[in-house]
Amino acid sequence: MKILGIETSCDETAISIIETEGKIGESFDIKILANEILSQISLHKEYGGVFPMLAKREHSKNLMPLLLKALKESGFLKLKIKSSKSKIEENLSTYELKNLQTLLGREPELLEQFEKEIPKIEKPPLMAIAVTKGPGLEPALWTGINFAKALSAIWNIPLIPINHMEGHIFAGLLQKCEPLITNHQSLVTDVMSYKLSVISFPVIALLVSGGHTELIEMKDWFDYKILGATRDDAVGEAFDKVARILGLPYPGGPEISNLAETARLKELRIMNYELRKESETEKIKLPRPMIHSGDFDFSFSGIKTAVLYLVKKLPELTDEIKAEIAREFEDAVVEVLTEKTRRTISETCAQTLIVGGGVAANKLLRKKLTEMAGEEGADIFISEISHSTDNALMIAVAGATHYANFGKESFDNSNFKATGGLKIDNADLF
Repeated sequence: MKILGIETSCDETAISIIETEGKIGESFDIKILANEILSQISLHKEYGGVFPMLAKREHSKNLMPLLLKALKESGFLKLKIKSSKSKIEENLSTYELKNLQTLLGREPELLEQFEKEIPKIEKPPLMAIAVTKGPGLEPALWTGINFAKALSAIWNIPLIPINHMEGHIFAGLLQKCEPLITNHQSLVTDVMSYKLSVISFPVIALLVSGGHTELIEMKDWFDYKILGATRDDAVGEAFDKVARILGLPYPGGPEISNLAETARLKELRIMNYELRKESETEKIKLPRPMIHSGDFDFSFSGIKTAVLYLVKKLPELTDEIKAEIAREFEDAVVEVLTEKTRRTISETCAQTLIVGGGVAANKLLRKKLTEMAGEEGADIFISEISHSTDNALMIAVAGATHYANFGKESFDNSNFKATGGLKIDNADLF
C-alpha cells in the first residue's frame, strides 16, 4: 500500500511517500520512498515565533516543488507524452475546473504551479493521500488541505484527514530496521525501512510541543481519551518565552537546553563561592507548577512569569546567570512532566508510554522519562529526534494505519475542515 503524506500545520512544509505492508498490532512494515521537508525557521526568527500568513505563503510556494521532488525520489515521476490544460478538465471528472480554481483560488502561485505541472504527470500508483487536518495554524492548514483535495480529485484517490497529534503518536512507534537493498528508481539502492512497534495496552502518550502538552490514554488502537492538558502555555511555548526573556534567539528550546547543559557540565552557580558566602544568596529555585495538583493537567505560564520577575530583580544578567536560570527552568519543567506522567501511568496501570512532539527531542526529558518508565515497569517508545518535529512521514504512517484498519470506504471527505483545537477523539479524526 503506497500512501502520500502532506503536512502544513505550522512552519514546516513536508511531503512523504511510503509503502506499507501488514496489519497494525501484528507486523506493520514501512518503506520510506521519499521524505521531504522545508523548514521556515530562518524566516520567522525576526518575529520571535511563527507568523501565520508568512507560513501560509511559504507553503503555497513550496508544496508543488516538494511534491515533484518526492515523486522523483520515489520513482513515481512519469511524464506524459503530451499535456494541455484540457487534460486537467478530463482528469477532474466530478470536479470541474472551476472547483479546482475554487480550492486553490486564494493561492494563485500554487494554482499556477498546479495547472502547469500536474497535467504533465502520469497518475502515480498511490492508494491514498493523508493530510494534516489540525490542530495547527488554520491559514497554513488550509493550504495543505486544499492542495491535497485538488490532488485527490485529479488522481481520483481517497483523502484521509489525520489529526496532527495522532501523527506524533505514530512517530513515537517507528522502529528503524536495516536499510533494504532494493531496485528503487530502477537503481540498486538503500531504502530506509521501519516497522511499527508492537505495544501492550493500556498506553499513555505524552505529547509535548510548541502548541500542546497532553497526556492521552489509549485502551486500544485509535481509541483516544485526553486525561490532561495544559491550561495555558504549552511546554514548547514556555521554552520559547523564557528564551526571549533571557535574550536568546528563536526557537528557544535548543538554546535553553544548550545553556542548561553547559551549566550542568561546569557546575555553574549564579554567583561564585565568595560572593555567595558574603550575601548568603541561595541557588536559583523556580516553582514546579501543578506538580501536586491531584489531576493530570499542566500549567507553564507561572514558571515563565517567575523567570521574568527574577530577571527584573537582577542587577545584571550575565552569561553565567543565564545558564543557571536555563538549567533550573529545564529541571523544573522536566520534573513536572516526568512526575505527572508517572502518576498517570500508575493510576491507569499503563503498560506502555509513548512520547512525541518537538519537545521530545529534549535530551534531559528523554533521559528522565526513560528512567521513570523503567521504575514503573512500562515499555517506553520515544520518537527519533529527526521525527520529533513536524513531518509528513508521521502523517503518512497514521494515514496508512487508518486505511489498513478501516478501508477506503470509511473516509467521507465531502465536509472535513481544518481544526485548530486540542481534541483527539474519534469524532475529530473523521
